Amino acid sequence: MDIKKQRVLTGVKPTELPHIGNYIGAIKPAIEQSKSAIESFLFIADYHALNIIREPEALREYSYQVAAAWLALGVDTNKTVFYRQSDIPEIFEISTILSAVTPKGLMNRAHAYKAAIDKNKEQNKKDLDIGINMGLYTYPILMAADILTPKATLIPVGKDQVQHVEMTRDIAVAFNGIFGEVFVLPEFYINKETELLPGIDGRKMSKSYNNHIPLFMPSKKRRKLIMKIVTDSKVPEEPKDPDSCLVYQIYRHFADEKELQEMYFGFKNGGLGYGDAKQMLFEAIEREFSKPVEIYEELMGNKDKIDSILNNGVEKARDIAIKTLKETKNAIGIGKG
Repeated sequence: MDIKKQRVLTGVKPTELPHIGNYIGAIKPAIEQSKSAIESFLFIADYHALNIIREPEALREYSYQVAAAWLALGVDTNKTVFYRQSDIPEIFEISTILSAVTPKGLMNRAHAYKAAIDKNKEQNKKDLDIGINMGLYTYPILMAADILTPKATLIPVGKDQVQHVEMTRDIAVAFNGIFGEVFVLPEFYINKETELLPGIDGRKMSKSYNNHIPLFMPSKKRRKLIMKIVTDSKVPEEPKDPDSCLVYQIYRHFADEKELQEMYFGFKNGGLGYGDAKQMLFEAIEREFSKPVEIYEELMGNKDKIDSILNNGVEKARDIAIKTLKETKNAIGIGKG
């Protein structure tokens, strides 16, 4: 894969501040990809967030927070088209068109929908669809429109998000098979050096599990969370298996080689206690995010600057979206042709 020939796209849902699992699994590799790609697109998926957030001020604030977070973490707006999903109306018209060629069975297999159904089963709900809105159910169609509208060719994702790209391909194939080759089939990219980061309780790090470590938070609160990482009852002098230790699994993504070896052999040979190891992890994470925290706080104190950056991206994104919508409408027989 020659990244220099790819049009890379990443979307991020503003439901809360990103956590370090998002950073390792998606944000960091996406930013690295954008530096080499021929074109790069990054959008705030605010309409997707509407499935969860019903407080207008909260949604507005989260959108600013997520935009500020990505900017603080290194997005180069000279190389990346950065915009709000809601500012590109063509995406939603294309989503409506795609819904006409999307099999219902495909939506039934979506992870988010199946998870919601399973939750209702666990709670012995008679109506398994209770609490599930159509926004959640048709989420993959809107996501497909997000990807297909700018004709993105490469989508950096975490392992748990691969299905989104696969469904987008399925929808594009269905459309192209009926109306002709309008949409480009995107590929997904998983950074081989990253994996799903465990949360402080050992499960996948997730906001829904409340086991995550936010990127931007006061140092004292971050340290308190890190100190809660689940470990066994072995004392410092006892040898431990680094690869099965949550602290070490997270540390691998933030430590340099020397630091990593120090923790590895400290566990393997005995002598390193979990408390000291957690302190080492805390210091490594603090080092990683010290400068981004400064930039983030500066941006959140000047939201007009965030608006200005996003508005600049909208103009570029809409130029492409308008062309794609015109091609799509011509293909299906709507419009003057």
